[in-house]
Amino acid sequence: MSADYDVRMRSGAPRHPLVLLLLSAHPGPSFAVTLVCILLGATSGLAPWRIAVLGVAVLLGQFSVGLSNDWLDAERDRRSGRADKPVARGSIGEPAARNWAIAAGAAGLALTPLVGWPATAAHAQFIAAGWTYNLWFKHTVLSVLPYAIGFGALPAVVTLAGSSPAWPEWRILAAGALLGISAHFANALPDLEADRATGVSGLPHRLGATVSGVLTFSSLAAAALVVVLGPDNGSARSSTGVAGWLALAAEGVIVAAGIILLATRPPSRTVFRLIILGALVALAAIASTGSHLIAR
Repeated sequence: MSADYDVRMRSGAPRHPLVLLLLSAHPGPSFAVTLVCILLGATSGLAPWRIAVLGVAVLLGQFSVGLSNDWLDAERDRRSGRADKPVARGSIGEPAARNWAIAAGAAGLALTPLVGWPATAAHAQFIAAGWTYNLWFKHTVLSVLPYAIGFGALPAVVTLAGSSPAWPEWRILAAGALLGISAHFANALPDLEADRATGVSGLPHRLGATVSGVLTFSSLAAAALVVVLGPDNGSARSSTGVAGWLALAAEGVIVAAGIILLATRPPSRTVFRLIILGALVALAAIASTGSHLIAR
């Protein structure tokens, strides 16, 4: 361990255990996924109390996945000099991170039956996808699979939580899976070289930064396309509103700009901002379906 890393570990680190736990739970992605869940719940007409219960349950589930990631990757993060990781720098013990990860996941699953057992089963699939990725899939060519399965299940967590549980339309499930694929490649892009150096060899690491970036944007475009242009309950769609078409047009511009940037220069902050913007636009396209989110 380098002297520079020792200094970084001691400098400015939060001391309060709850702050350290929150940092280890990957709060950014966890809150983002929860916000998506709340947005889908609101647009599909869930009762406010159901949205609140689902939001807390999903947040706890995502905290569980984030904590398990920092627990399982502690040694690798130390070798990479990740001073921003409380578990890697020893501010939180690995057994504590493991125990809190299990507790958060159990609490999230214990809350979900309040909105129904079908939603609980879908939520369990979502959490299990994150855990299996952290445990094994991230080191294999199949690393994208848990993201596709997990995010594909997220719309079902929402629609199955209604007073009359129902499956989402196929195009919404497909869009969720495509957003998961995009999230996987986007999440891997910043750390490809550091991950390779510590033995991580998932699909993005094998394909490289440029191809992974193009697949990120392509998945975002496909998600918007399938939502706006996909058939509605097996027939031609008649429910696409102005918001959906605007979202599709905006996504096209974002994807074209992102791919041009990737083709002409290494991945940059501008590319990552475009990825985030593209994800938001794809979510707006899903939200624009409103009551059509549910299969009928």
